[in-house]
Amino acid sequence: MAILQILQYPDERLHRVACAVPQITAEIIGLANDMAETMYAAAGIGLAATQVNVHQRVIVIDISEAHNDLLVLINPEITASGGISSFQEGCLSVPGIFDTVSRAEQVTVQATGLDGKSFTLDAAGLLAVCIQHEMDHLLGKVFVEYLSPLKQSRILRKLKKQARKQIA
Repeated sequence: MAILQILQYPDERLHRVACAVPQITAEIIGLANDMAETMYAAAGIGLAATQVNVHQRVIVIDISEAHNDLLVLINPEITASGGISSFQEGCLSVPGIFDTVSRAEQVTVQATGLDGKSFTLDAAGLLAVCIQHEMDHLLGKVFVEYLSPLKQSRILRKLKKQARKQIA
């Protein structure tokens, strides 16, 4: 397994739409394992393949405290949603930035697991938010794009300032 480089917003590659995974191969299994290792190393709870510059519909999520409940979603599709909730979100591609985003409170998602079997998952709360957040990445959308243009410009300025500090 390997730790992959996470693209940083506003990298244009984060806006590419991911393609469907035609079949579960050793390469896809390896990608999911590397993504999980990368997510854990970065202290995240979710990661989409788009964020590591692989534009295929693969997501890894683990919202457990012990980091021992990995969920892999391949070709996920939300088939139902309901309610509205607001959560403070952050993103491994937008380090140090957190803001409130409104999303569906519950979702039903259809996906394929690493075993190649299709499954349906009903999710609520943080898991539902995380699934929606990561699926946005597969569609080329970053959570800050839900925020006002003023907030987006402030975030860009902050990120550019952080980048300058890292170079110095």
